[in-house]
Amino acid sequence: MNSGLRKAWLSEEFGARARGVGLRLVQAVGLWLPTGPDDYAIPDLAVVESDFRDAHVMRNCYAPHVFRMVLEVTSTNWADDLGPKVEGYAQAGIPVYVVADRKHDQVLVCTDPRGGEYRNRTPHKRGMSFTVPDVVGVEMELSVDRLLDGDED
Repeated sequence: MNSGLRKAWLSEEFGARARGVGLRLVQAVGLWLPTGPDDYAIPDLAVVESDFRDAHVMRNCYAPHVFRMVLEVTSTNWADDLGPKVEGYAQAGIPVYVVADRKHDQVLVCTDPRGGEYRNRTPHKRGMSFTVPDVVGVEMELSVDRLLDGDED
């Protein structure tokens, strides 16, 4: 499955709702991490404040406080998405981290970052849907199957 297609439907549907409440859905935007002077990540998708460009740090990276949610779709580096990125995003205080984990055929939703870790990690299996956590500010239900498969039927 082409992750570009997976992101296309999400960008259209979720992006429109985000813009409606003063947020933006962005791709290829770096998130500056507090774990070191040169640490950053570039999530597959992120929900950010509409004025996120005011929080530019360097290169194409922005301060964590403008990020409401990040979403990663696993590929061959799935261990990074489920290990170091979980820790890095929690340390950065990102309110919601969603991992479309194709290796384990589930979607993991991490919320409530405190003390450098996510207090809540909820796996969602195929056939399920989940509501985007309120802290993101976008009301939407997401299908696990669609996040894992994209536009495939």
